[in-house]
Amino acid sequence: MKFADIGLSDELLRAIDESGYDEATPIQAGVIPSVLMMRDIIGIAQTGTGKTASFVLPMIDILAHGRARARMPRSLILAPTRELAAQVAENFEKYGKYHKLSMALLIGGVQMGDQVKALEKGVDVLIATPGRLMDLFERGKILLTGCNLLVIDEADRMLDMGFIPDIENICTKLPANRQTLLFSATMPAPIKRLADKFLSNPKTVEVARPASRNENIEQFLVKTSERGKRDALRGLIESEKVHTAIVFCNRKTTVRELAKALQRSGYSAGEIQGDMDQSSRTAELDRFKAGTINILVASDVAARGLDVKGVSHVFNFDAPWHPDDYVHRIGRTGRAGAQGRAFTLVTPSDDEAIDNIQKLTGYKIPVHGGEAAVAATPQVAPSEAEATPRRGRSERGGRGRGAAKPDKAAARPSEEPKAAPAKPRADRKPAPTPRRDDQDGPDDGWNGPTPGFLSVGFGS
Repeated sequence: MKFADIGLSDELLRAIDESGYDEATPIQAGVIPSVLMMRDIIGIAQTGTGKTASFVLPMIDILAHGRARARMPRSLILAPTRELAAQVAENFEKYGKYHKLSMALLIGGVQMGDQVKALEKGVDVLIATPGRLMDLFERGKILLTGCNLLVIDEADRMLDMGFIPDIENICTKLPANRQTLLFSATMPAPIKRLADKFLSNPKTVEVARPASRNENIEQFLVKTSERGKRDALRGLIESEKVHTAIVFCNRKTTVRELAKALQRSGYSAGEIQGDMDQSSRTAELDRFKAGTINILVASDVAARGLDVKGVSHVFNFDAPWHPDDYVHRIGRTGRAGAQGRAFTLVTPSDDEAIDNIQKLTGYKIPVHGGEAAVAATPQVAPSEAEATPRRGRSERGGRGRGAAKPDKAAARPSEEPKAAPAKPRADRKPAPTPRRDDQDGPDDGWNGPTPGFLSVGFGS
């Protein structure tokens, strides 16, 4: 379906056309007309399907009628992480440039005074993480009684991070007759209960089976050892002729060490992880988007909400501890109809994690090169790795660039329990997903300057 046939305004169609889009994705075609008709929505879609635009576009046209009042936002979007909230804000900025709408972004780590000033001017769109929103509400800096449109984005991630009690609390402070849109990649029982409690006669739009295989992404397992991971990764980068890639690690220390090792080996690599302040993260993402670097080593803080066009490959240097994270990691490639390839480096200790991923997706991931690839994986001892001289590209063949020191953090036996934490009972508040001290969590990072789009005025 073309955007021109959905019922959007001419100003919005102009912004969409200038962004290079003409055809709506299935989730957009299914959601946008119903949102414009003021229906409540449950949207079930994988990452990379155009979900964000499916609520941003109709919201812009709905909010075009009316005016904002001080400290009383007209609409609210709840996102689980700062990165995802910032991504939604960028979408509003891009598509709303011909509308005179104002927006504020409420996220932790940014000075509260700047956010309060934006709210006091009155905003049409408030994009927030639950923690910072509740903080400002309890300080009396924000009123939610004038908010008639609520979006809960990445609801399953909210559940994982223990935000469901906060969301329930926020919903009770909004007008009862509001319009509510809930989006999630999966629909576990607690999310279904949340929808039953706070949505009124919602229309369900599901464009794919939850967490099903994305046919645009070729997936492979690469069997190796802890000590051989770096050589295996370099070999894949060489043999795959990588254009643009994201490499995911479970620990922040692994991200730092691996990025430096790739740089020493001559690759244009950068990093993004939770110990970096926001200005540093933004600078790395800008370099990646501009092509200054073509390999971005990241922790799961970047797995959701990061939308970079043309990512040809995703490499899981560490198998993710939770199967949902696998779906969102590999979803950074194969977006908007493009083809992508995803490789997961696995050791014998990852067997249970891979089993859980395959149960979730309903897809048995093939071993790259077959079982013979196991014998071909380099097994380099630390002393040998340091002693290996660098060779020219013509001499290296498919093995990749010179070996580097082994990743000590990755080489330690896993202390993380293999089984995912049990689902919370209905009569208990969901607990946040357990994580290592060195694993990125919802509150990591963002200590930099206030983002430029903290308070954005659309139009002239």
